[in-house]
Amino acid sequence: MITGIALIAISVIVLLSIFYPVLRAELAYLFAKHKNVKVVGKSESMVSASGPSEFQILKPVDENFGIVIPKIEANAKVIPNVDPQNPAAYQRALTQGVAQALGTKYPGEEGNIFIFAHSGQDFLEANRYNAVFYLLSKLETGDEIFIFYQTKKYRYTVTEKKTAAPSEAQYMDDTPGKYTLTLMTCWPGGTTWKRLIVRAEQR
Repeated sequence: MITGIALIAISVIVLLSIFYPVLRAELAYLFAKHKNVKVVGKSESMVSASGPSEFQILKPVDENFGIVIPKIEANAKVIPNVDPQNPAAYQRALTQGVAQALGTKYPGEEGNIFIFAHSGQDFLEANRYNAVFYLLSKLETGDEIFIFYQTKKYRYTVTEKKTAAPSEAQYMDDTPGKYTLTLMTCWPGGTTWKRLIVRAEQR
């Protein structure tokens, strides 16, 4: 009897530890005040400091290559040229931020920038490597995404959101004549079942 209760208690603790980061992110988003967020770089900071108080100022953690998504308050360094087919390489990169897929474009270049927060092969690794994009599913058409590259700010607006099978790779491809951004993470959060894809265009 005591052994059975102990095993159930351990199972509950393990499940909570696995999915706690997902639940924490969801609850934080649910109860957030969602003030208007203004994304500013260092060169804009002095101007923004005197702005209206209803704005929440969000500064990028890395202006050399960083991503800021105001709606979900995601703010991370982008690690360039990461091979998405090499688990050791991308898992190492994702301990520092999110990853730009090897061979895809950079901000300011015509084509598609592909940024991912991939995961490992189990729930524990998924939680470790996926945290930055946990709330990506909250994005809708028209929401803003900012990429900072070599201190310049690039603004994108969301045009599409969908789920896809892990084997689908066409989202890394360029769209001729367009400056696009694709974000990818595992879906649902804390699993490796499917991929959540968010597409955006530079404005």
